[in-house]
Amino acid sequence: MRRFGKAALWLGTILVFASCNTKTTSIKQLLSDPGKYDGKTVQIAGQVEQSIGALGFGAYEVKDKTGTIPVVTEGGGAPSRGTEVGVEGTFRAAYTLGTQSRAVVVEKKRVSR
Repeated sequence: MRRFGKAALWLGTILVFASCNTKTTSIKQLLSDPGKYDGKTVQIAGQVEQSIGALGFGAYEVKDKTGTIPVVTEGGGAPSRGTEVGVEGTFRAAYTLGTQSRAVVVEKKRVSR
C-alpha cells in the first residue's frame, strides 16, 4: 500500500509540472496582434459567456481577465454558460460568423474545469 502511495504522489507531481508547461495566450494578446497569431495553434482559458449549439456544431464566447473571444466548434457542441474551459485551437484573424467578420479560435481540443 505504501508503494502505491509513493507512485500516486510521483504521478501527481509529474502531472502538475506537465500542466505548468501548457502556455495559454491572453485574449488581449491575440486581439492586439492578430497578424502574429493568424493560422497558428493557440491555447486560451477562461469562462464561457455565451453559448449556442446544434447538431454537434456550436459557438461560444470565452472571457478571461483581459477580454472576450468567440470559439467555433466543428463537432462536440458547445459548453454551457459559466463553465471554466481551456481551449486549444487555430486562431483566425478574420472569420465570418453570419454577416460579421471577427477574430475567432476554431476549437481543436477543449478541457472543462
